[in-house]
Amino acid sequence: MPRLFVAVDLPETIKQELDDLCSFGMPGVKWVKHEQFHLSLRFIGETADHMFDEISTVISKVRGNSLLLNLKGIGTFPQSKTPRVIWAGVEKNENLFQLRKKVEYQLSQIGIPSEGRKFSPHITLGRIKEKKIKGFGDYLSRYALFKTEPFEVTEFSLFSSQLSPKGAIYKKEANYQLG
Repeated sequence: MPRLFVAVDLPETIKQELDDLCSFGMPGVKWVKHEQFHLSLRFIGETADHMFDEISTVISKVRGNSLLLNLKGIGTFPQSKTPRVIWAGVEKNENLFQLRKKVEYQLSQIGIPSEGRKFSPHITLGRIKEKKIKGFGDYLSRYALFKTEPFEVTEFSLFSSQLSPKGAIYKKEANYQLG
């Protein structure tokens, strides 16, 4: 059963900037690897093998214009005393939200239920494995004003994810062009 998600792959220059955010050296944080940075549009989850082609076909019906995005700020999920995820934010972009809605609509046409949570565009930087992290406040302060130059998004992709003891392994299964 493939584990699938729809996402925007990031330009190499942006991935390098994100790498810099992940080099702060905090024990207790498992940082995301360079090649795994992406902007999720829709997590689909485990699907029956026979659904793969159908999912790929309906997603190929999504139409939209290319997007100009930039990353801005860092934060955590949840925003509490015991966060589990560190992320880089995406500056608000209505076209990105429209693209997400179109993907969601197409998936609903083949019976894949809505994800059921508010879309919060972000790039996961790391997962927090301990309750108290030395230097965490310093990290948040240091990168609070993080911002990238705008970058163009001309495609999005269907990815598969295979879980392993060393973490998830992502594979780009299909690309879909934006106009």
